[in-house]
Amino acid sequence: MRGGPARRAALSKAVLRKAVRPVFLLVALGFGAWAVARQWDAVVAGFARLSWPAVAGSLVAVVAALLGAMLTWRTLLADLGSPLPLRPAAKVFFVGQLGKYIPGAVWPVLAQMEMGRDLGVPRSRSAAAFFLMMPIQLASGLLVTLVTLGWDRYGWLLLAVPVLLVLLEPKVINSLIGFGLRRLRREPLERPLTRRGMLTALAWAFAGWLCYGLHLYAVAPQGGVVFAVGAFALSWCLGIMTFLVPAGAGVREVAMVAVLAPVLDSGSAIAVALCSRIVIVAGDLLCAGLAGIATRRDTA
Repeated sequence: MRGGPARRAALSKAVLRKAVRPVFLLVALGFGAWAVARQWDAVVAGFARLSWPAVAGSLVAVVAALLGAMLTWRTLLADLGSPLPLRPAAKVFFVGQLGKYIPGAVWPVLAQMEMGRDLGVPRSRSAAAFFLMMPIQLASGLLVTLVTLGWDRYGWLLLAVPVLLVLLEPKVINSLIGFGLRRLRREPLERPLTRRGMLTALAWAFAGWLCYGLHLYAVAPQGGVVFAVGAFALSWCLGIMTFLVPAGAGVREVAMVAVLAPVLDSGSAIAVALCSRIVIVAGDLLCAGLAGIATRRDTA
């Protein structure tokens, strides 16, 4: 049968890709569990040094950071031609973002596309805004790392910045979006991304990094606010570049422990990294819940 071997090869590759993700996740979580168990007493002591007011302050800062991410996405969506009121935009973004905890990278964008369609947002526009978030957050995060942690230690990050800056040029982005939509046989975007929209989105992204830094500073003030901002930005960027695992699970924590090494012992650093993960998950759930309640009241 014509095409049989090619189809079987394509199917095998698809099965392999699906198998790699859970295996990678299990390996990352396994090493994380081993690291915690190996230094259990130090980790417990590190958690004991965390106060509830500090954790609560960290959660408030995380909510502010997530709000900055939502406003980044909302700015991009409005610039592409679909301005949304704040509360409906918050529901689409925050509820959709819960999909990042499901293995596979498509669930957040699918959720946002479907919920956005109910508000009159074309699917292609929702997808474009979602995928534009990645280079914006990555480029701004690497720049924040360079400024806060020092060019001498992390100057190698400069190798990635020019590529990301090119990807942030609206003309380049519009060409890439147009090419992708043509390949998918979809209608082109009615409105291209503008430089003003991109700069506004970047401003919200930088505000988000500041808030994420404050969330880390609340539970690990030893290095100062500037260090905390850079430490979180670097660990987040390294985690998000490992797209094989949901929400960078395990990778971000390992990176954070390594970055915190100059100011914290390993047990305390592990406790802080785990606390950060728990607080961010709680922030995601809180934002999604509050956004859902707010929009339900509007429609009641």
